[in-house]
Formats: sequence, C-alpha cells, structure tokens
Amino acid sequence: MRARLCTLAVTISFALAAGGDSLAQNKVRTETIRPPAAPAAPPPSPAPKTAVPIEIITDLARLPPRVARMRERILEAARSGSLDKVVTVMQSNETMPIFSHGGGRDPAAYWKANYPDSEGIEMLAILVTILEASFVHVDKGTPQEMYVWPSFARLPLSGLSANEKVELFRIVTGSDYRKMLVSGGYNFYRVGIGPDGTWHFFVAGN
Repeated sequence: MRARLCTLAVTISFALAAGGDSLAQNKVRTETIRPPAAPAAPPPSPAPKTAVPIEIITDLARLPPRVARMRERILEAARSGSLDKVVTVMQSNETMPIFSHGGGRDPAAYWKANYPDSEGIEMLAILVTILEASFVHVDKGTPQEMYVWPSFARLPLSGLSANEKVELFRIVTGSDYRKMLVSGGYNFYRVGIGPDGTWHFFVAGN
C-alpha cells in the first residue's frame, strides 16, 4: 500500500513539474502603449501694431516752403472776397482741385448755388477759417501724403479737449458737432495740399 502511495506521489509530482514547464513555455504577448504626443504649440501671434497717434500741428514753420506758399496764395485770394481770384489759384494746378462730389467744373457757380444769400462769398469765409485752423501731416512717404486742414478731419471728435472744441466751434456749430458724433466724424469742409504745393481739394464730406 505504501509502495502505491509513493508511486502515486511521484507521478503527481512529475505531472506538476511537467505542467509547470508547459505553463512556463506559454508566454503572454505584451504590447507597449505609448501616450499620444502632445499637440504642437501654435506659433505665437504677432504683436499688434500700435497705431501712431496723429499729431495736431499749429506751427506754420513746419510746412514745406511750397505748401506754405500755396496756403498763402489761397488765403490772399479768399480774403479779397473775389471768387474769381480763388478760382485762378485753383487753375494754377496741373489739375483742378476737387471742390464738389458731383463733378462740377465751375467752382464759382457751385459756391453761388450753395450759398445764394451771399453770392458765394460765405464759402470764402469758410476757406479762410479752415486754413487758419490747426492741421495734420498724413500718409507720410506715400503717394497720398498730404497736409490737411483742419486737423479735425483726421481726429476722433469724441476725444477732443475743451480748448480743441473751441477751435472746432469756430468752424461748425454745436448742433453740427452733435450730428458728427452720431455720423462718426468730421464731415464739413477740408483743404488738402500735397508736399509739392499742389492744391488737391477743398470739399465737404468724410
């Protein structure tokens, strides 16, 4: 009996040993899992360009000689009260300065039609007042470079100081100013003279 038990024990031990080797031979497949790569950071946005503030100029000595000369010629003609003299200055350009948005060819007739009570003379008073105001030098270094009167033509009206409003109210009324705030900017008459002394426009609008 004991011999059978011993034989059985040896058999079981051998079977377990054989089974262990079999289990050891059945290797489990493994797979290395890598986390997804982090998305590349977007390139930095370019720094926003800082708007260059427009300088209000009152010093006439800063005008180029040709611009200063044209301004004086216009003022001299306008102060004379003669529409024809102003037109003569306009005609001294290679091209007629813009004076209306309707493509008119006769400035004197246009001014008389718009200011019939003064036979157009009121327009000359406006021209003098405009050219006696502060001005700005805009679009420097471009074909559109210009000296523009009054400075309000290129300024946000909502930010005017009290003394700047005094100058503005020499040109327009308080009621006009309120309407301009609603419409988005100065829309009365303005004058533009190029750096070479060419008179480009005397016209109302934005």
